[in-house]
Amino acid sequence: MQAITAHDTSRYAKCIEVSKRIRWDIDRDVIRDRAFDFDHVFLPEGLSRVGDVPFLAPRERMLLSHVQGRTYANMFGLVERFIGAKMLEISRDHWLGDQVALEAIVRFTDEELKHQALFRRIEALIADGMPAGYRFLPQPNDVAGFVLGKCTWAVLALTCHIELFSQAHYRQSIEPEPLLSPLFKDILFFHWREESQHAIVDELEWKREHARLDDAAKDAAVDDLIALVAGVDGILAMQAPADVDYFMTIAGRPFTSDEAQTLRRVVLGAYRWQYIVSGAQEPRFAALLGEMTTAAQMARIGAALAPIMQ
Repeated sequence: MQAITAHDTSRYAKCIEVSKRIRWDIDRDVIRDRAFDFDHVFLPEGLSRVGDVPFLAPRERMLLSHVQGRTYANMFGLVERFIGAKMLEISRDHWLGDQVALEAIVRFTDEELKHQALFRRIEALIADGMPAGYRFLPQPNDVAGFVLGKCTWAVLALTCHIELFSQAHYRQSIEPEPLLSPLFKDILFFHWREESQHAIVDELEWKREHARLDDAAKDAAVDDLIALVAGVDGILAMQAPADVDYFMTIAGRPFTSDEAQTLRRVVLGAYRWQYIVSGAQEPRFAALLGEMTTAAQMARIGAALAPIMQ
């Protein structure tokens, strides 16, 4: 196993320092006895793409943002199930080694468990204010079992991708939007603050794993990453039409078959943007992936992403 350098130890230590300084509590700091105000948007148009549906009235666009925001929260709760499990597994490498790295990973895992609890609370709060019938179809344990069946390099790549796009979403779309639900915006703000440290640990552990693999193992790891991205896309292809069907049921008016087809196309495109494309285009992730793959491997990844990127 690759030894941790003094520079790496200092980066783990910085994550610990920030984790202690920004530590927050779900009830005291985030929810604060509030309920959701459904007269506000949950997701901005830069993420929801509701502006690409010209036949929706303003109130309907807001309602579709509520449905998408609900799934956005549930998706983060979903992925944090396997992220926490993988970090617990990786911590074994540091049990009798660098204790600073171990503490950083233990804190990371503790925060991921808290985030899962937060998003479960959010689902319950949103459910209280929306009509019955919403379904979140992917099962966290089934998804985690699939992801954790892939090699550590690929799981860390996917994890880094997720935590970097969550940063980009907040900075580029969520923070500057004045019309968002104050509670929903606070949830994503506090989540963002801790995820920014997690992305640093992801990078350190991904590079450490990369250094110990031979060329054949790295090539197989790229195949695993491609399979994981395909798995994510499969989840989106399942959830997007379910969300559109729910939206059309609660919108209070009929939709033509052409309108329904447009809604399904736009929502799937929005979900692909949120969970795959925005991360693939995030400069820090692109640079890290480029460092750890050959030109031929990048070409394979590009070919796999091409239908999704469109």
